[in-house]
Amino acid sequence: MIIDVHAHWGPWFFTGLDTSNLTVMDRYGIDLAIVSATEAVTYDPAAGNRALARFLATAPDRLLGYVTVHPRRLDEAERDLREFLPTRRFVGAKIHTDYTGSPIKSPQVRDALTMLADLDCPTLVHTWDTSVLDLAQHCADLPRLRAIAGHMAAGGYRHAIAAARSCDRLYLEPSWSHGLAGRMDEVLAAVDPRQLLLGTDATLIDPAATLGILAAARPTPETAERIAWRNAADLFRCIE
Repeated sequence: MIIDVHAHWGPWFFTGLDTSNLTVMDRYGIDLAIVSATEAVTYDPAAGNRALARFLATAPDRLLGYVTVHPRRLDEAERDLREFLPTRRFVGAKIHTDYTGSPIKSPQVRDALTMLADLDCPTLVHTWDTSVLDLAQHCADLPRLRAIAGHMAAGGYRHAIAAARSCDRLYLEPSWSHGLAGRMDEVLAAVDPRQLLLGTDATLIDPAATLGILAAARPTPETAERIAWRNAADLFRCIE
């Protein structure tokens, strides 16, 4: 089984894969994907979240959703979370710090993460370079927060290693657009395998990138199973 914890639904304003989520998932044997609405991430969270809710209402149960949270529109975000999380078609939240102009260490993101921790809502956060250390600090400050460092901080993956080692409620996923040789080997050697997830960034990026990174690192069978699905199933409680 494979669970993709970092995927998207809807067209991009720049080049992405010109095909449906399910077609991409079938191509690579991905059983379940948790998606955010591209419209919600890049433009209008409220409209995008509602469009995704309408889609998921009739979509196969292989697709689950993230409620996209804009840290500068928390009243709107709280309304969407309280409306959509109880449906169980939405199982977490997504915060993109760049598109919202809200650095992870900002008070707006702190307030958003506090709300999400209070709701016991797993949260995927866009991280890049040293920003993952700020996310780790939020995890330390908020005992109920469970956060995923999207992209594993990209070129700052060594900061992601340090961040994950500082808090066992911070998870890493390697949706790098290009994975340099040896990166994932370092992660596997240093991070508790219970904190590793599989994310692809589809349909913006072809899942071949992430799957190739993981295959080249040759995790043990037990670790591979944890990354592929078991950790995600535990975190999101998405497998009955």
